[in-house]
Amino acid sequence: MADREVHYDPAIDNDKGDLSALLEGTDRELYDFIDAEDDFYKVEEGLTKEIVDTISSEKHDPEWMHEFRLKSLDIYNKSRVPDWGPPIDGLNMNQIVTYVRPNTKMKGTWEEVPEEIKSAFDKLGIPKAEHEYLAGVGAQYDSELVYHNVKDFVAEQGVVYTDMESALTGEYADMVREHFMKLVPPTDHKFAALHGAVWSGGSFVYVPKGVSVKIPLQSYFRLNAKGAGQFEHTLIIVDEGADLHFIEGCSAPKWNVANLHAGCVELYVRKNARLRYSTIENWSKNMYNLNTKRALVEEGGRMEWVSGSFGSHVSYLYPTTVLHGDGADVEYTGITFAGKGQNLDTGCRMVHMGKNTSSLITTKSLSKDGGISTFRSAVEVRPQAEYAKSSADCQSLMLDNKSRSDTIPEMDVRTGKADIGHEAKIGRISDEAVFYLMSRGIPEAEARAMIVSGFANPISKELPLEYAAEMNNLIRLEMEGSM
Repeated sequence: MADREVHYDPAIDNDKGDLSALLEGTDRELYDFIDAEDDFYKVEEGLTKEIVDTISSEKHDPEWMHEFRLKSLDIYNKSRVPDWGPPIDGLNMNQIVTYVRPNTKMKGTWEEVPEEIKSAFDKLGIPKAEHEYLAGVGAQYDSELVYHNVKDFVAEQGVVYTDMESALTGEYADMVREHFMKLVPPTDHKFAALHGAVWSGGSFVYVPKGVSVKIPLQSYFRLNAKGAGQFEHTLIIVDEGADLHFIEGCSAPKWNVANLHAGCVELYVRKNARLRYSTIENWSKNMYNLNTKRALVEEGGRMEWVSGSFGSHVSYLYPTTVLHGDGADVEYTGITFAGKGQNLDTGCRMVHMGKNTSSLITTKSLSKDGGISTFRSAVEVRPQAEYAKSSADCQSLMLDNKSRSDTIPEMDVRTGKADIGHEAKIGRISDEAVFYLMSRGIPEAEARAMIVSGFANPISKELPLEYAAEMNNLIRLEMEGSM
């Protein structure tokens, strides 16, 4: 199930100027607060065997995981630097701290979380959200989960929702070993190998056969440390006939040095099961976001992706779905907003292996103030995947004449019995539409923001109410000052 390198080797914009210049712009006070880390534990900058050994010791890894980390490090060191996209000179691993441990163990109630850390999640609204509409929450701060809890009625259904370290060393250790980095092996690309060597934190979810989790589970990742990387691993297994909605959120404050995110998400959707995976990635504009996500869908299963990419200096994010079983289907709905100093390279990949499989891709991308938004779609139909269907609708909106938007589709169809289509539209805000709204007494800036919100509305409708509100807030922040 290895993927062709072109889709997964992240590449990073070679910007050798002052990174602080990229951080000017919208007011992100809600996300840009910074907490003191005076007594936090950190490994040294860089990536060496000694650092990997230290992380493994800190995590109390079983021997097989320690060996796995070292093999991943060896693969990383031997892997070539990507050359198919922008140069990677802007990322220097010798200046990245790969492990930062907060001054607390994981807690089961918010009251037990140290006040300075709890305050960060209070500002982001996570405890309130858990109380009002979530069945369980995991909260990661830098390299460690500081809070994890699942409501009793969900646990009583047999649903397992815990941190990866507990799953790795507890009663689900065999299940973790069977699935860990099998969908995304370290050989996939250089940053998958990096993840395999230094991963820390993340969530493990198992939904038993026939169980429908009516209320979403959520993990939230906060990277606070300056010049650090976050490498969480999420592993979700939705068993036969089960149903789950999982939400992922993330944010980080702005620094004048590079931060790195190279997480990994592996999703297993068993026969006739359903998984919706919603995420809003709202990293700050000094972040290099090199995240890898992949799902395997068995017979009759359904995978739904809802993805919003707003922050980061550079993003490379291409969720992949392997439709392995007959009748499996997937729907990908995504939005990307690239502003000043941002080069967001996103997309998705669909691999049809079973008969009568289907994939539907709907994306919106926006760019302004010289931002670059690139959407890559790859649809592969294997010879045995007869009667497969795939449709892609990609729309891009440029808000000025300095910005850029590209759509790069790839279709590899190995059977004549398939129905594959792709449509792409790229345009600018209509002056007539702006004039019409202004003639009704709406200021020009507000008129443009209304048009952008309307363009994004089909995506926001797919998100839970609170996250749709967050997405609309992010759009409003990005639009401020765009005149």
